[in-house]
This record gives sequence, C-alpha cells and structure tokens, in this order.
Amino acid sequence: MSDSDLVDVTISGPDEEWLAEFTRRLVTDRLAACGNIHPEVRSIYRWEGEVEDASEAVVVLHTRASHVDAIIERANSEHPDEVPQVVAVPVTGVNPAYGEWILAETS
Repeated sequence: MSDSDLVDVTISGPDEEWLAEFTRRLVTDRLAACGNIHPEVRSIYRWEGEVEDASEAVVVLHTRASHVDAIIERANSEHPDEVPQVVAVPVTGVNPAYGEWILAETS
C-alpha cells in the first residue's frame, strides 16, 4: 500500500441525519471504510451573488482514491444541494494497519 492509494473525502450536508444515512449507504456499498460526522458546522459562502451564513453537518470519509469518482456521482445524484461540496484530499501519512483496514473494507 502506498499512501497515495488513500484519500479523505469531505462532504457537507443539510444535517447530521441526512449525512448519517448517506454515509451508511456508502459504507454498505464499500465505497468508504468509515465516515466521521461533525454534526454542526457554520458555513459562510457566496451563492448566487449573496453571502450566505448557514448551519450544516460535515462528514469526512476514509476511502481509496479509486472510489472518488463514484462518491462524487452518488453525491451529485442523492444530495439535496444543487452543487454539493465534495472535496477529496490525498492522505500523506497513515498508521499502516489503519491504511490496510481502509483498503480491505473498500475492496
């Protein structure tokens, strides 16, 4: 395993419950090994010319790089937002045993 095989994918959602169900489906389908949900974050962003200030939830998914496109596709089809936030960041260091677990759970 090289660290470049692994990514963390961050997705924001309307609330904790929606993200929990979405994450559960991804884990069930082996697209992610796990997801850590942060139940409430404050997001400030520009949308359609206005500055928005909203409460959202965020999940950080631990997965393999080869699953990113499928996760983006699922988010685009299932997410209630018109343009879902989905950001994948390569893992540059990981406990080797944990990295192997991620790969095993997403095969």
